[in-house]
Amino acid sequence: MPSAPAHPDWLEVSATLPREQAETAEADLLAAGAMAVTLLDAEDQPVLEPLPGETPLWPTLCITGLFPGDADPLRILAELSQRAPGVAWRPSRLAGRAWEREWLRDFGPRRFGRRLAVVPGGQDAPEGSVVVRLDPGLAFGTGNHPTTALCLEWLDALAQPDTGGDMPLAGALVIDYGCGSGILAVAALKLGARSAVGVDLDPQALLATRENAVANDVAGQVVTCDPEGLDTVLASRKADILLANILAGPLHELLPEFAARLRPGGRLALSGILADQAAPLSERAATWFEIEQPEIREGWARLAGRRKVED
Repeated sequence: MPSAPAHPDWLEVSATLPREQAETAEADLLAAGAMAVTLLDAEDQPVLEPLPGETPLWPTLCITGLFPGDADPLRILAELSQRAPGVAWRPSRLAGRAWEREWLRDFGPRRFGRRLAVVPGGQDAPEGSVVVRLDPGLAFGTGNHPTTALCLEWLDALAQPDTGGDMPLAGALVIDYGCGSGILAVAALKLGARSAVGVDLDPQALLATRENAVANDVAGQVVTCDPEGLDTVLASRKADILLANILAGPLHELLPEFAARLRPGGRLALSGILADQAAPLSERAATWFEIEQPEIREGWARLAGRRKVED
């Protein structure tokens, strides 16, 4: 009997429909046996930034269900047509690929600043670098995106002596707010921070942060929690450094929280900000922080500054 292919084909079933039908169509696909459902814009009208708790959809969208390759497309189409007679479903085949290896082809060692390097497992690190080992996973954050790169470079700079001879990262307590893969928390520790707290609403992100901390031999220095758990984790302590690589809307709302978590003089870095969002966010942040000029890259911005000694 021939062995099964290592990366079997998949069956995709798609339809284009108005957003009002999305919830029902998603339920229909799952009921028909779909292993995953994807929603994409059908008319190139991106929604860049939902408000907290909101899940916006485009006026017209393409919904796709992913089924095992040996599933009967006629049975699935018949079942979907019975559930939603007015929807025009389209089946197609998706060739199996080792997606994680395809991704790794484009993910090699990368240098950030003078010393920091993010390196996939099994690959050689640049000579003389401080290495963060990181493989692709379910949580966002590998260093490839400009917002993450800007934060990594900022951390590397904090690990170098500043004009006064201080190294602000040395021995610091760091908060990585919206930690994703935990790359910023792990990088801070590898560069000399004492401890880090990874904060995220997504349990998968907290798991990824813990796993990446183990992979980089800093597990004993990392604590993870959701935002509601931060009081318990920190107790009465204030952080020396806080990074938040999320989106401008949540950052705008969270600035008072960040101010409360940082000691006077503590360092702040905000990213995930579109370049034209930097000025209004910087203006609001000035209530609590001394904000530097934004660093812009590929249409994205990083804001950095210090917690004011007096409000």
